Amino acid sequence: MSELRNNPHQNQPVLFTGEKIETAKAAMILIHGRGSTAKEILTLSNEFTHTGFLFAAPQALGNTWYPYSFLYPLEENEPGLSSGLYVIDELVNNLLKAGISLKHIMLLGFSQGACLILEYAARNAKRYGGVIGFSGGLIGDKINRKNYKGSFEQTPVFLGCSDVDPHIPIKRVEETEVIIKNMEGDVTMRIYKNMGHTINTDEINFVRNLIKNLND
Repeated sequence: MSELRNNPHQNQPVLFTGEKIETAKAAMILIHGRGSTAKEILTLSNEFTHTGFLFAAPQALGNTWYPYSFLYPLEENEPGLSSGLYVIDELVNNLLKAGISLKHIMLLGFSQGACLILEYAARNAKRYGGVIGFSGGLIGDKINRKNYKGSFEQTPVFLGCSDVDPHIPIKRVEETEVIIKNMEGDVTMRIYKNMGHTINTDEINFVRNLIKNLND
């Protein structure tokens, strides 16, 4: 991604925990939701602690990656949307430069952060260590499949959401599943009855297994 002229999220803090970048064998990028913070999403790393893992969480300006619902037209969520995608791309490239392979980089987001991480991954389909979307889907009032090219090469992709989530329509999660599967992603989608807008133990355990398999 080329550098953006209007990039509100650039130069915001990136918080780290776990292994140092110089010695890390694998990494997870965690993207927070609307109204949350990098510090809050980074607490998930306590659930995923594993030897050799670096956890990185960038902060959105004003705690929001883009102003409106992810179901609005793309242009109405600019420049925040493109800036958020740029921040993820910059962080991925920094990890690659540090010697961490793409197959050992996992991408995780919750809510607005899940939408952003899934949009980034679909626009940059490659073989990642894993892509995890907790309560999210691809972005836009309509999904423009022309934005999504390449192959995930059987990257494990997890989509988890409540059947009554007030922010994430199940139809959009299902559309996201189809698109990523068509791009050769190894998708697991789990819809939880009456869960609400949160993360549950089953989702945490799925990610733990991904981490374990990544290091085996």
